[in-house]
Amino acid sequence: MSEFTEIRLDVDAGVATITLHRPDKLNAFTSTMARELVAAFDATDADEDVRVVLLTGEGRGFCAGADLGRGGRTFDSTDERRMAERADFGTVGGVPRDGGGVVSLRIAASTKPVIVAVNGPAVGVGATMTLPADIRIAADTARFGFVFARRGLVPEAASSWFLPRIVGISQAMEWVATGRVFDAAEALAGGLVSRVVPAADLLSTARSIAAEIVDNTSAVSVALSRRMLWSMLGADTPWEAHRTDSGAIFRLGQGPDAAEGVTSFLEKRPPEFPARVAEHLDVVPAWPTRPEDME
Repeated sequence: MSEFTEIRLDVDAGVATITLHRPDKLNAFTSTMARELVAAFDATDADEDVRVVLLTGEGRGFCAGADLGRGGRTFDSTDERRMAERADFGTVGGVPRDGGGVVSLRIAASTKPVIVAVNGPAVGVGATMTLPADIRIAADTARFGFVFARRGLVPEAASSWFLPRIVGISQAMEWVATGRVFDAAEALAGGLVSRVVPAADLLSTARSIAAEIVDNTSAVSVALSRRMLWSMLGADTPWEAHRTDSGAIFRLGQGPDAAEGVTSFLEKRPPEFPARVAEHLDVVPAWPTRPEDME
C-alpha cells in the first residue's frame, strides 16, 4: 500500500504479509512504524478476504529495537519532539502510552491469526512485539534479546504479561535480568518459538502454515478460538472457559459453518465455509479489554 513508508502490506491467497521495511536500519522501530503497523492491522481486520497475517522483516534483520537516533533522550517522554510525534498514541494511567505497547496490544486484538517469521535480529521491541502473535518461527540466523535492563529500562509492549505466559517465569526472568542476546536454538529450547528452519526456508514454511489455515478452517472458528485461548490465560477458574465454550458452541452449532464442516467431512470434499468474521465477533467477548484510564 502506497501510504506506508516504513512497512509493506501485501495480500495474496488469503494471507496478508506485513514486512517491516527499514532495512538500512535493521528495521529499527519508530513512531511512524508503530502507527503504520496499527493501520495495517486495522486493514487486515477489515478485509474479509484476509485469513492470516504474516509479519516479517526486510533484509537481514527482523527489528533491531528502537531507533536510538536521539541518543540519551531517546526514551524521554518529556522530550518535546517525542511528545509531538506520539501525541496521537494517547495515555494510560495518566502517562503517555509506550509505542511498543500500542503495537503489541493492537496485534493482540487482531481477529485474524498472526504468524511471525523472525528472519534476523529481534531485539528490544523487536522481540516484544512478536509476543502477541499466535505462532512464531525463526530462521537459524535469528537472534533475540530482551535487552532493557542493559539500557536502564524495563520490558515494554505489555511483555511482562505475555512473556511469562509463553515461556514461564523462570525462563522469562533469566532473559530479562541478563538482557543478553541469544540464538534461535535457545529461543526454541525456551519455548519462545515453535520451530527453527534454515533461513532460505523461513517464508515458505510460514506460508505453508498459513495456507493450511486458509484452506481447511472456518475463519469465524479461528477468530473466536484465538480470542478464547488468549483471554483464558487470565481466567481464575476453568468454569470461566466452560461458560464461554458453551455459549460459543450454542451459537456456532446453529450456524452455516458448523453445518458445512460436518457435511464436507461426510462428503469427503474440501469445506467452503460461508460465515463472515465481522458478523460473529459478538459470540465471544472482545479481548484485550480496554482499560478505563486510557485516553
